[in-house]
Parts: sequence; structure tokens; C-alpha cells
Amino acid sequence: MLSESSVRLGTARSVIRELFEYGKTRAAEVGAENVFDFSLGNPSVEPPAEVTETALRLLRESDPVAIHGYTSAQGDAAVREKLAASLNRRFAANCGPDDLYVCTGAAGALCGTLHGLACPGDEFVVFAPFFPEYRVFIEKTGAAVRVVPPQPADFQIDFDALASVLSPRTKGVLVNSPNNPSGAVYSRETLTRLAALLSERAAAYGHPIYLISDEPYREVVYDGFAAPWIPSLYRDTVVCYSFSKSLSLPGERLGYVFVPKGCGGGEPVLAAVAGASRAMGYVSAPSLFQRVCAECCDLTADLSVYAANRRLLLDGLRACGFTCVEPGGTFYLFPQTLEPDDRAFCEAAKRLDLLLVPGSGFGCPGHARLSYCVPTARVERALPVFEKLARLYR
Repeated sequence: MLSESSVRLGTARSVIRELFEYGKTRAAEVGAENVFDFSLGNPSVEPPAEVTETALRLLRESDPVAIHGYTSAQGDAAVREKLAASLNRRFAANCGPDDLYVCTGAAGALCGTLHGLACPGDEFVVFAPFFPEYRVFIEKTGAAVRVVPPQPADFQIDFDALASVLSPRTKGVLVNSPNNPSGAVYSRETLTRLAALLSERAAAYGHPIYLISDEPYREVVYDGFAAPWIPSLYRDTVVCYSFSKSLSLPGERLGYVFVPKGCGGGEPVLAAVAGASRAMGYVSAPSLFQRVCAECCDLTADLSVYAANRRLLLDGLRACGFTCVEPGGTFYLFPQTLEPDDRAFCEAAKRLDLLLVPGSGFGCPGHARLSYCVPTARVERALPVFEKLARLYR
């Protein structure tokens, strides 16, 4: 007898991955230049030159045993010193090295955090649209998922809907700003109101409500928008970060959990994260790239490519008749589909070799996600195809 849920997860890929694999097969059939794949959020911009230079220098100058060996389970002490210093310079975070747990990307950070916090009967709140793996991560802890419906006019938080799902069983609220898939960035007003509501309910329920901030896109923010530092607004925040997007290093699987001092009112939150990570085998993140990311943590890849793609696509889609909220960050657009059935719409696009992800998978039917972390030439070639798709619905 096997775990049925694990077999199911291992057998059926996510719709994003299915589209990505289909795109590779289709490109082999008709040529990559004829497939307009906007499925996967895989950065197309190369890492900063300093990342490669640092990796090569460390390989040349370091003791080979040390550079390829295990670090402390929590992460190398010198690495955590450098990451803490960066957070303090940039956000006045009052972060010390022992407030950090270095882990395998944002997924490792989230899983360690959720498993560390979850107790039987707990619930975690997510805001639609949300990254589909949130449901997998939460349900595997044994906790329940409560979904707050979307507010499609701007993808800020619907506070009446949130208030209706909060309960004494609420252990945490998971936010992702800048957001995958909408690109929305929560305003300071939104986050301040969220902090006030959670503080009020936590006092009423007699236990902390943790605000889990999933921040792989923290630095991918465009002119006219800003992503506030959430721990400065709400004490019981746990930050889950990844260098996958900021440094264009998704394959290196490097991130961290930051637990601010005082989070949980004295509860040993970081110890719970560390213990959960230990139980799952998520200890001693990749040694070389711990050190590389620590030395390059104040840098970003060239985000101007994403900014150019964003403007081309947003203007091009609106000219075709699509309705789309302007994304303040990330490298995703989330337009309304031209028919209510977003899956049928994405199938129609697929027949034109235009690969879009249905919004239903993100808890937001009637939309589709476009990942524009692709070469700009692909965006330019795709615009006439979007026009062709739109004509099918006129």
C-alpha cells in the first residue's frame, strides 16, 4: 500500500509543467521559433556577471573539501552574517545571523515554515489568485486551506471576504507580493489594513496568526510601484525568500527563512522551522551557492528586459481587446480570457501554438497567466498571434 496522495502528485504534473513539456515537444516538430511558450516562470535573463565570477573565484581559491562539503544545518555562519547585514542595510530589519535559516529555495522555505507551524486542526489562508503548489504544501502538513476569493479589479485584498474565513483555527495567512500570477503588488495601505485585522483577530483568539510572506519576486518591481517590507508592519511575519528570480538562479535552489525577533511572542518559531526542515531532510543547503549568493545578495539580474516585455505585452494585448490589470512586479500578466471558460480559451490559444496557463489552476477562473520572462523577440513575434486569437472571439 502506497500513499495515494503522493502517487497522485507524482503521476500528474501541474498544468504549468504539462504545458512546458508540450512546448518542448511541439518545438521539435515545428521549430522553436513557431511556438510561443509563455508557460513557465523560468528567468530568461542571465545572472549578473559577478555571480559567475564569484563562483569561479571560490572554486579556485577555496579548500575543495570545504567548498563542496556540508555546512551547518541552518546554513554557513559567515553566509548568514552577510545575509543579515544586507537585510539590515536595506530594510533596517534588526536581523542577526541566528534569525535566518538557509534553505533550498522558496519552496524549501515555505515547506519548512508550514510544517514547523502546523498543528492538527489548523487552517492556513491564501488569497486567490495563488501559486498552485501552496495547496500541496499546506495540505501535506495535515492543515486545511481556506481561500479568499480574488478582487479582479486590482487584485488587492478583499477584506470582507478575508474577515469571513478567519477563525480560531487560523494558524497563518500566506501572502505573495509581488504576486504570481497577477503581478499585483500589495500597497502599504493594503498591508497596514491586513496587519491591523490580523492583530485584532489574534488578540481575540488568544494566539498568534502568522503572516507568511513568500517573496521570490521582492526585487522584480517596476517604476511607479514599491513592495513594502512586511515585517516592519506586522510583528508575527515569517519571510520566505529565494534568489531564483532576483539573481536568475532557479536551478541552484537557494533561499532562506527570516524570523524577526519577537515573532510569535516568544514562541521558538525558527527552531520549529529548523526541526521541520530536519524531519524532511532539508538541511545544509547547497554549499557553493550559499557562499555565492551571500556575496551577491545586493545585486539583481538585468530587470530591464522584463520591463520592456511587460510594456510590449500589456499594450499589445489591450490593443487586441484584452482586459488586464497592470502588473507592478514579477514577470507575469494575468488578463481576462475572452470567454468565461479559461481552459477552453487556453486550448484555443494552444491550437495556434500560443501556450498560456488557465487561471483556474490559480484559483481564479476567467483569466490566463502569461510568463514574459522570455526573449523579447518571442514577445514581438507573438503579438500577431494574440491578434489572431482575439479575432476568433469577435
